Amino acid sequence: MLTRKQHDLLIFIHNRLKTSGVSPSYEEMKDALGLHSKSGIHRLINALQERGFIRRLPHKARALEILKLPEELNPTNIASPNASNVISPNSFKTTSSTISKTPTARPLEAANEGSIAIPMHGRIAAGLPIEALEGDGETIDIPASMLGRGTHYALEVSGDSMIELGIFDGDIAIVEKCDTANNGEIVVALVDDEEATLKTLHRRGDQIALKPANKDHSTQILPPDRVRIQGKLRTIIRQY
Repeated sequence: MLTRKQHDLLIFIHNRLKTSGVSPSYEEMKDALGLHSKSGIHRLINALQERGFIRRLPHKARALEILKLPEELNPTNIASPNASNVISPNSFKTTSSTISKTPTARPLEAANEGSIAIPMHGRIAAGLPIEALEGDGETIDIPASMLGRGTHYALEVSGDSMIELGIFDGDIAIVEKCDTANNGEIVVALVDDEEATLKTLHRRGDQIALKPANKDHSTQILPPDRVRIQGKLRTIIRQY
């Protein structure tokens, strides 16, 4: 699945290659997408390359090749990097979680029901904790019916420690922002104010346990002053 910024960058590169045969510079990409720094472009390029949409040509400066476009897009209708993030509902299944139970799959509702753009905040570990990354204004459109009340944001799952609950590497986690959670809920936990991880929360006396859902990973037992809850998992989106 492409986020809005990934989608827009892919289309911008495609249009530039079509008209001039030369890839745009990182500075041009930054300006076209309205980002504040080229580091955001590097991250978007890496994400597009990981997903098989583009590749860098070796030994050539500014050399990018488009390998594919989103299936639902007709290349002859691609117009501008400001196009909306058109994602075919049939390309996805969603896993709706009741937080304390194993998620169950359900189809993504049609886009015409109305969607909400929520911020995409980078990658979160479902294995060992990694530094939480903030996006450069990147958003993803989610059908309104999938979101409850409150503020939400999206994170890309990295790792395999939650696979026994049906959460896999590359999934998009839709998270309700909050600072408290109940035992058994799947949470985004910030450890030592710098590393974020997706785990099931358990309180054990005066300690907090961040429990994985993979027998090959260990539970983290931490004092409460080292853990801050950043949100609760509401939905998982997966591309097939």
